Amino acid sequence: MRWLGVKWRSSILFRVISTTFLLSIILISLVGSILFIQISNGIFREKTNESVSEALSLYEYAQGQLDATLYLVSLKLPIVVNRILNASDLAVATTPREVVFIGSPLANKSNDKYSSASGNVEISSIPASLRATVRKTGLTQWVRGDITFKDGSKKSAIIVGHVVEVPPQSPYELYYVFLLKEQQTIVDFIGQLLLFAGFLLIFMIGGISWYVIRQAINPVRDAAEIAEQLTAGDLNRRMHVSGEDEMARLAISFNEMAVSMQQQISRLENLSRLQQRFVSDVSHELRTPLTTIRMASEVIAENKGKMDPAAARSAELLQSQIARFETLLTDLLEVSRFDANASILELKETDIKNLVIQTVDQLHIGNMSQIRTDFSEGPVVAMVDPRRIERVMRNLISNAIDHSEGNSIDITVRQSEREVAVGVRDYGIGFTERESERLFDRFWRADPSRSRLRGGTGLGLSIALDDARLHQGTLKAWGAPGKGANFVLTVPIAPGIPIQGEPIPVNPNDVLSTSFLTFDEDDI
Repeated sequence: MRWLGVKWRSSILFRVISTTFLLSIILISLVGSILFIQISNGIFREKTNESVSEALSLYEYAQGQLDATLYLVSLKLPIVVNRILNASDLAVATTPREVVFIGSPLANKSNDKYSSASGNVEISSIPASLRATVRKTGLTQWVRGDITFKDGSKKSAIIVGHVVEVPPQSPYELYYVFLLKEQQTIVDFIGQLLLFAGFLLIFMIGGISWYVIRQAINPVRDAAEIAEQLTAGDLNRRMHVSGEDEMARLAISFNEMAVSMQQQISRLENLSRLQQRFVSDVSHELRTPLTTIRMASEVIAENKGKMDPAAARSAELLQSQIARFETLLTDLLEVSRFDANASILELKETDIKNLVIQTVDQLHIGNMSQIRTDFSEGPVVAMVDPRRIERVMRNLISNAIDHSEGNSIDITVRQSEREVAVGVRDYGIGFTERESERLFDRFWRADPSRSRLRGGTGLGLSIALDDARLHQGTLKAWGAPGKGANFVLTVPIAPGIPIQGEPIPVNPNDVLSTSFLTFDEDDI
């Protein structure tokens, strides 16, 4: 059943053919049932009319024979009753039948002297309701039902009954039983024929539908497969064009779209390469003049004591802006290395707890009581690049401070058998689902108008994600407006060990009902 559900959802051809089969079965079954009922009723109605007509003739003949016993001494009642039962010498007989002769019940005496039946028919198998109607009306009555024989077998038949007088004035009921063996055989044959024709028609309709629909579905299926291959990066795939119909025009338009898309992607790739090269070249070229400017600013700073207050303040601003510019340049160089796949890891056994503590100290946080730590007992050692992990921590903690609105910040370090995780949780402004879509984009800030106390460049989270990916780790984020944000870095204890769990859940325990957003290498 699961396979059928998957097939039903994934294949238009399967849905159309299945629906066609189902509707065909319902329609043909309905029409076939109506035809079968009408045909069988017609056959049995014709047989009934024939049987009643024949029975009427036999009743008149039988009553005449019974009445003749009053005038002809040679005709004895037992002989006449026997003739009526066997009816072997009656030329009027045209169809197989049995005869049942039953005495009608009398109030003052028994009336079953001549009661008998031909062909081993059980007298009791004559329906009591038919007998009552025959006695009450005195007219010919008939019913279709089953007759039981003395060997226990039952056969379908038409039973026609009438009242006759056995001299002297003894009422008897005479029933002619017309077996429906031939008619039943014909009806069964017609039913089998209709059933065979119905199945044949259903499969023919299904086959024709499959052939016709396949002509329309195949080009669409080819287009879907080629579109998937184009999405996977095989931009040289094209649809086969055959004929001049609507599907051919679809194939031509699809191929033109693929060519246009390939050209656009090529242009974007060239533009991206030019952009990366520009960033790399500019970053390297700015290194030399920046070094000269920094040296000059240091000389000026050494003599700021001899300057007037305004000039001294300008010298301080010059140094801070040069430091900020140097940070931006360093970030740009790191981005260019990631783009060129030139970044490498310098792995060392590193105590992650000490690394986090050093990072917090280097940030010179004014209110240290704002930071709350929750570390595992003992050292948390992993084979990582300490410079890159320290940079990730610096970016995450700096962002948490900038967006905490003065609230506390929780830093958590946990270790499992295969992973090490660091979580940074703030209780500030958080971010919306729409903002999360660009959270790790380069040069993007959630609120450009916010005061840049720490000189943010918009590259910090992007570089942090690249550092996590370089360690074969993940960087996940959760956020909600007004409830803060939670960033969790998870890296393997040693290179080549795949991550199988999360020592720190990205969804905080205090807001379990809030969904979280995951950012890892598959999302970029």
